[in-house]
Amino acid sequence: MGTDVSSRYVKRSTLFQIVIVLIALVVGGHRAYADQVSTLVDQLNNDSNDKVRLAAAINLAKLGDTKAVLSLAKALLNDSAENVRAACAVGLGKLVTSSTKSSIKGLVVNNLKTAVANDSSTLVQQQAQKALASITGTGGGTVTNNPNTTNSGAGGIYVNIGPMSSKAGSANDKKLQALMVKVASSTLTKVATKMSQTWPGGVPTKGGLAQKSVSGFYVDGTLNTLSVKVSGSTATITCKVSMLLADFPDKNMFGFLNGGASVQGSTSEKDQALGAEDCVSAVIEDLIAKKIVPTICTKTSASCP
Repeated sequence: MGTDVSSRYVKRSTLFQIVIVLIALVVGGHRAYADQVSTLVDQLNNDSNDKVRLAAAINLAKLGDTKAVLSLAKALLNDSAENVRAACAVGLGKLVTSSTKSSIKGLVVNNLKTAVANDSSTLVQQQAQKALASITGTGGGTVTNNPNTTNSGAGGIYVNIGPMSSKAGSANDKKLQALMVKVASSTLTKVATKMSQTWPGGVPTKGGLAQKSVSGFYVDGTLNTLSVKVSGSTATITCKVSMLLADFPDKNMFGFLNGGASVQGSTSEKDQALGAEDCVSAVIEDLIAKKIVPTICTKTSASCP
């Protein structure tokens, strides 16, 4: 039961942290040596510390070695920290040029478009849009709506997904919170193609929504419990999640939903972690598809879903 979805930890940056990401590639430090590429790639792909991964992404871009492109493109979509993803987007905009192999350039462009459309961070969306503009030579710099959803025109629906939280007390709480955000966003995109999760220029104001006759909603959730029961060679992971639904941007709550699931796997630590992800994913998907979207549709006269 559940969906195989990799974890993402989306951390809200302070302005200071954002500035670090945006100017580090411009000012920066000592020149990296060519023999550092493999080490930096390994750090970007595998280090558990987001500050180490951020430094690796920045230094790979400064190094200017095209061998770093595929790793940056992968981390752009897979890294758990928004600062790292943003740095990867900036780096791709610097490293991918007209001389880049067409197949690699095409992959990078596709990943950047995915980041613009689906990343939960406005910072990442903006940097990916700028990188696209640099690589393709087209206009950029303004985040547009997901092409799979309606734009923010008259009668539309805008959904803002919150950061999620956890009371489970698990060592993987942060990863599971990020997973909840990602699964909520991807499920909403899949089942409600006419609902937008992005807005030109960032997050809309109440006046901006009203000006375009768009109904705004806010969705957030909490992982309340996550338990593991071992019997012989089998571990049963049980999770319970609650989600709230409110208007946006005022966040006056009008819906509160609960869901739970159980999955089974081996008793290995790795399988238990994957089982927890599957359990949480299954509940979020079910609540978004069967409860959240239908409830939103009853609250608006816009075309739905």
